[in-house]
Amino acid sequence: MALSTLPSVTVYADEGGVSYWLPGRFGSLAATPQVPGWSMAEVYYHTSVGAFGATAAAREIHVGRIPATINVDLNLRLNAQADLVLLNPTYTFATPVLGGQLAIGVTGLFGRSSANLDGTLTAAVGPLAVTRTGSFGDSITSVGDLYPQATLKWNAGVHNFMTYVTGDIPVGAYSPNRLANLGIGHAALDAGGGYTYFNPQAGHEFSAVAGFTYNFKNQDTQYQNGIDFHVDWGASQFLSKQIFVGLVGYAYQQVTDDYGQHPALGGFRSRVLGVGPQIGFLFPVGDMQGYLNLKGYGEFAAENRPAGWNTWLTFSVSPMAPTTVASTRRLK
Repeated sequence: MALSTLPSVTVYADEGGVSYWLPGRFGSLAATPQVPGWSMAEVYYHTSVGAFGATAAAREIHVGRIPATINVDLNLRLNAQADLVLLNPTYTFATPVLGGQLAIGVTGLFGRSSANLDGTLTAAVGPLAVTRTGSFGDSITSVGDLYPQATLKWNAGVHNFMTYVTGDIPVGAYSPNRLANLGIGHAALDAGGGYTYFNPQAGHEFSAVAGFTYNFKNQDTQYQNGIDFHVDWGASQFLSKQIFVGLVGYAYQQVTDDYGQHPALGGFRSRVLGVGPQIGFLFPVGDMQGYLNLKGYGEFAAENRPAGWNTWLTFSVSPMAPTTVASTRRLK
């Protein structure tokens, strides 16, 4: 049920506040196997975040407005928003692979990202100091990178397990001189695993997916983000066979330093936590299975990355389980 192949948005960290991994990509029922065949998920994603000090200045540094050879005293604020539409076609194979269910898919996106920097920056070269006050804004409406993904899922009664590999193909709108982008300007590789407990009789569900991201060097800026660790989780209670409510959350922590950063930024390891409510609804769409989910996160404990809030509205259509198969499973 979870849309598991989603990209980052320009307002998140590491290089200049931008990471490949977008916390919240996985959610409830993430590890449960699906009915073989084609499925399609569409997501509307909105985020609004802000940052101060070094996190805000990182964006100004990386668009070339602060030379790497000067010392800086930072009193800046970054405000950013994004509205994206994401499409995620996925094919689930009927033939088992390593005893599990293989699915492959790719996500593309279109949308608008905007960012604004304002405040005061003091730059010093030796005994000379220059103070600049003002604002700098940018926005873009275009397409983003492509994000292929493959998953393997296994079921053992109420226990479900998965492993995944995904990454970034940097073909989206990106310029190292822009404050707002829809691509990240470099490739990335991410892999991990997850677990879902799902008891249909009691209506209880809990999912957690963890992984690591390796970021390749941005050849335009000679900057390389450190390795990131992330955990997404969701817990829900089914009120009926069609409706569930619950909580979602995530934790994101960069575990190694960036390379090529301005001395004022140090290792620039980023961190953020998020939590919020969700509601889901299952319904038939002709002979297909429809799924609608709304979830939102409020962020806190952020370090070296903007923080705020974000919402996800997901609609997906997938094959319906055959009646005979469903009846057989109930008898077991």
